[in-house]
Amino acid sequence: MTRLYGYVRVSTREQNEFRQILAMREFGVPEEGILVEKMSGKDFNRPVYQSLMKKIKSGDIFVVKSIDRLGRDYSDIIEQWRVITMEMNADIVVIDMPILDTRKKDRDLTAALVSHIVLQLLSYASEIERSFMLQRQAEGIAAAKAKGIQLGRKPKERTALFYELREKWLNGKISSREAGRQLNISHTAFLSWIDEETRGDNM
Repeated sequence: MTRLYGYVRVSTREQNEFRQILAMREFGVPEEGILVEKMSGKDFNRPVYQSLMKKIKSGDIFVVKSIDRLGRDYSDIIEQWRVITMEMNADIVVIDMPILDTRKKDRDLTAALVSHIVLQLLSYASEIERSFMLQRQAEGIAAAKAKGIQLGRKPKERTALFYELREKWLNGKISSREAGRQLNISHTAFLSWIDEETRGDNM
């Protein structure tokens, strides 16, 4: 008996998965077959996905709305595609890209080859875009540094309260944890500030 499983994924708890769930219902995936995961797609070490892989049997159909809901790394996607279709002997359907549909009926070797080529092209395009993104990011950082722009989180200002607490700490009247709590920083940051101030005083 063929069973349909719909895999729905959003990257954060703030994102809404309703459109993906609606697409699964319209496709015919039963409610009990729709599995939702709120997790990054950087790899396939996801609890819901791994649980689904244990459920799928030969002849079942694995449905996703779009290929990026399956994952972000296309080399990993291609490997998962191979495992599901070749080793597990199940089928995959990508709703938003009908050419990525491995169901056997009315399909031939040409259709299977085209599907494989599309996956390879998606993988290539993804890697090229990623390399361009990293290059643009590096160029942006270099340009910002050249202009003297400070990157990263702006350090907290050391107020009069810090110097008051520093004196108390030096005199053993307060712990570093309590000082950090009052300054709304960690105790290690408080100690780091004291170390920097001490080195500055000795310069």
